Amino acid sequence: MRLAVTFLLACVMVVSADAQGFKNIFRKDSTGKSAVDRVLGGNGSQVGGLSVNEIANGLKEALTIGVQKGSGKLSAVDGFFKDAAVKILMPAEAVKVEQKLRALGLGKQVDNAVLTMNRAAEDAAKSASPIFINAIKQMTIQDAAGILKGGDFAATDYLKSKTTLELTNAFRPVIEKSLEKVDATKYWTTLFSTYNRFSTNQVNTDLTAYVTEKALAGIFHQVSLEEQKIRKDPVARTTDILKKVFSKQ
Repeated sequence: MRLAVTFLLACVMVVSADAQGFKNIFRKDSTGKSAVDRVLGGNGSQVGGLSVNEIANGLKEALTIGVQKGSGKLSAVDGFFKDAAVKILMPAEAVKVEQKLRALGLGKQVDNAVLTMNRAAEDAAKSASPIFINAIKQMTIQDAAGILKGGDFAATDYLKSKTTLELTNAFRPVIEKSLEKVDATKYWTTLFSTYNRFSTNQVNTDLTAYVTEKALAGIFHQVSLEEQKIRKDPVARTTDILKKVFSKQ
């Protein structure tokens, strides 16, 4: 999910495949301003013969492609379940419960519960792409400046601040419906309500909330990976408009 990196984001990381080109974008002229400064100033100046709008459109296209790729990956079958980095497991505080269930021969039921949680997250991830794309479209030059001057995950943080609430509202009903199909919510509530009476390490009995939280964490993890590709991997920069924008820098 290509981060919400507006034009400069890509400009900085994509600006050129070689280190010299990267340096040139920040080199200051006689006025004390770099190409990036002039573009961010929105004063109609150009960089390499390209207008601010062309650079902006190129970067937004890069982000859109990244978002679609990232969302597509996680929404596919096993997108969560077979990716160790985002796979949703039983909560850490419930490990002892899980161990006891497996010791009682209920390992298959536990495995099915884990699979169900991940399938619900994969189903919900299908709604992420349009939400991210809408946030990208609304990015301003000032937003881009903040991302550019920020750290390696500035774009991811920007998207997180702009989309978390909307993603939560979109994910929760989908996840809830998926879990209820197999009565996962009912069994989870019964099991951990009982467990919580005898444990100081309380488990969230709201399974839907737990899976939604983990699904969001997985989505933003994928966004951060896509951001790093755009920042560091020239191969990740595709399409004619991107080549046009970045070959000019």
